[in-house]
Amino acid sequence: MGGLLIVNPRASGVTEALAQQVAAALPAPLEVVRTERGGHAGEIAHAREGEVDVIYVFAGDGTYNEVLNGVTGGVPLGFVPGGGTSVLPRALGLSRDPVRAARSLAGAGTRRIGLGRVNGRRFGFNGGIGLDAELVRRIDERGRAADGRRPGDSAFVREALAMLSARRGRFRDALEIEGHGRAAFVLVANCDPYTYAGRLAVRVARGASFDLGIDVVAASGVRARNVPRVALELYRGARPRGGLIALHDVDRAVAFYRDALGLEFLFEAGPLAFLMCGDVRLMLAKPERGEFDHPSSILYFRVDDIHAAREDLAGRGVAFDDEPQLIAKMPDHELWMTFFRDPDRNVHGLMAEVT
Repeated sequence: MGGLLIVNPRASGVTEALAQQVAAALPAPLEVVRTERGGHAGEIAHAREGEVDVIYVFAGDGTYNEVLNGVTGGVPLGFVPGGGTSVLPRALGLSRDPVRAARSLAGAGTRRIGLGRVNGRRFGFNGGIGLDAELVRRIDERGRAADGRRPGDSAFVREALAMLSARRGRFRDALEIEGHGRAAFVLVANCDPYTYAGRLAVRVARGASFDLGIDVVAASGVRARNVPRVALELYRGARPRGGLIALHDVDRAVAFYRDALGLEFLFEAGPLAFLMCGDVRLMLAKPERGEFDHPSSILYFRVDDIHAAREDLAGRGVAFDDEPQLIAKMPDHELWMTFFRDPDRNVHGLMAEVT
């Protein structure tokens, strides 16, 4: 059937010449359709998804979101960066250069990612209540330039400073996070980084992943004197300390230990999950305080064939730090190890005693 390329000609980084180059870089046959108004991309994707093998989108994050909400999930999507920031394709590992990104998509396989949902609508990479949402609203109120393009990163900085000045650096706690207390604003992350400021990655939620659950970062008691510290924490990736709440999705850890590592799942009790690791019971939980939000002790999993075990786990999406290494030659065996990480970046190891 071929592919469909949806182009938003009003996106900040889209020109007719680039659209032609992007189209040339993607596999043929390819039909190119240009949007004519807000919401049009979603309408096109919904109407055409059953007629094509793949839908590519050359636009910005707003148009990607339209397409994510327009399709039912039955067709692969490819996102080419054409907006001022284009967080989604960059967070997926694609180049900022649209032609290079298109070439990467042309030779790539498919990857399934998780999405967020709020008020019945999907979102690809992040969402916010309070600070983030108000900043976006202010930018939207600025409107677009005569050529239809949205304000750039500098406009976001100016509006953020204006908002801080208007509030005198104070953000009152205005919402409740069930089980964790009150907060002034909430940032919901589906990936790490959360967004970009030019070339700089703004992390917000350390270890958030498209492949697993959603992370939440919230701030409470924000005053002028601690705004710089809160901003630095969000830039680096927040930890639960000093008025910051950072929550990981336990479901993603359960999926990793149960489905990828093959541990026996026992039960969940509120925010706790229990699995069996041999004769040892393993508990997964969110860190209650900042001093607990750090890498755990290393768990070593004993296997007979370390090379085969590594290959099997890597095939299930487990991220390894190295290849199997000979650690020590003992009198009656050789000790081999290799190390991998769980979704929260905890380091664990495979070990084998080879005779």
